[in-house]
Amino acid sequence: MLILPIKKQWLDMIASGEKKEEYRAITPRYTTMFKNALNDRGEIVCLLRNGYSSDRPSIKIIAKLSIGPGKPEWGASPNTDYFVLSILKKE
Repeated sequence: MLILPIKKQWLDMIASGEKKEEYRAITPRYTTMFKNALNDRGEIVCLLRNGYSSDRPSIKIIAKLSIGPGKPEWGASPNTDYFVLSILKKE
């Protein structure tokens, strides 16, 4: 399971169901992390945590990974491709 830091604003929107995707820059680091974390169905299990401390608010998700543009209202820059974690399930 990957542990990914996330801003409180986005964590709250994901928890409420308003935000359905999380974005990460296409970098060698994330390329390797996501490649190693994919299961046989092309899904990733992540713990999205507001900050780095283990006692910070967090939510566990199962997400489908793709590459594409993000939505600016959910924090993405226009005309930029990202790793897109489309949230399938929250636990």
